[in-house]
Amino acid sequence: MALPHRKNVTPVRRFFVPLAAAGMVAASVPAAAQTPAEFYKGRTVTIMLGHPPGGSYHMYATLAANHLKRHIPGQPNVVIEHRLGGGGVRAVRHFYSNSPRDGSVLGLFAEAIAHTELLQPDVGQWRTLDMTYIGSFSGVGAVLMRRENAPAKTIAEMRNIQSSVGCTGKTTQSYQAPALMKNLGGFNFRIVCGYPGSAEFVLAMQRGEVDMVSSVWLQWRTSHTDEIAKGSMVPVLQTGLRRNRELPDLPLMQEVIDDQASKRVIEFVSTSLAIGRALMLPPQVPADRIAALRVAFEAVVKDPAFLKDAERAKAQIDPTSGEEVQRAVRAIFDAPTDIVEKAKVAMD
Repeated sequence: MALPHRKNVTPVRRFFVPLAAAGMVAASVPAAAQTPAEFYKGRTVTIMLGHPPGGSYHMYATLAANHLKRHIPGQPNVVIEHRLGGGGVRAVRHFYSNSPRDGSVLGLFAEAIAHTELLQPDVGQWRTLDMTYIGSFSGVGAVLMRRENAPAKTIAEMRNIQSSVGCTGKTTQSYQAPALMKNLGGFNFRIVCGYPGSAEFVLAMQRGEVDMVSSVWLQWRTSHTDEIAKGSMVPVLQTGLRRNRELPDLPLMQEVIDDQASKRVIEFVSTSLAIGRALMLPPQVPADRIAALRVAFEAVVKDPAFLKDAERAKAQIDPTSGEEVQRAVRAIFDAPTDIVEKAKVAMD
């Protein structure tokens, strides 16, 4: 599902959907007096990502950009901005601290940003509860995948034979899932971070540079069904609070660990998976614009044209309202202190 128009801006890369007619400007009335339709008419709304094209973030952002415009009052133009760096950290920090608080910039970031704020406060320099979720297109569960000829093939072997695991950065599940298994499950993992995105670390696995990688099932089922069917890529474990209906025989991470406290830590970290691929707003956006964007999101995920495009892209659509996502985030911050502290150690 390619975007019709593409433009590069240094140092930030922007990928544009069709633009509105040139020269259109917002109504020149004071912001406080503007209705959402007056505010958005003739404007450009940006969906900011912290990851490059080629993964599930870009897939869902593209779907949103191509269909959200019709449902936002005033029908603004919608573009995608890739602000790369730090495994997505740079984008979230900029979004939280520097993005306009007027509803013209949306974010689509890693589901783990609340956990990052709690567990790695030196990295997560934002307040997730100050931001507002518009809605989630789908929850996410990750699958740890190994290459066919990896030296360690079984769970028992992974505890005794060293395996290299590729990842982007410490704020993403590509690091957090293997780190939990290394520190709580006794897996002999050497974690190698620094890949720009999931496409790059999957390619590194295919080349034999690393033995395993963890990526969301949404991405595996979209781009690598043939390799999985042929056995050149082999699922090892999945994340989540319950097994994915498409992977009923693949164990959850906590199911291969005996220690009850460790199981609880993994379940705490897994709560972010319900957030999934969600659109959000920075702090202090006017309430009427939040409400308008939430209504627009609910309309998009029921739109036959959107659903047809999602099916064509093999994108799973299992939406959650902004209010429900907000409650899931609140639950993360309400977790018992002892579990949070144990998770910090496990993610170190």
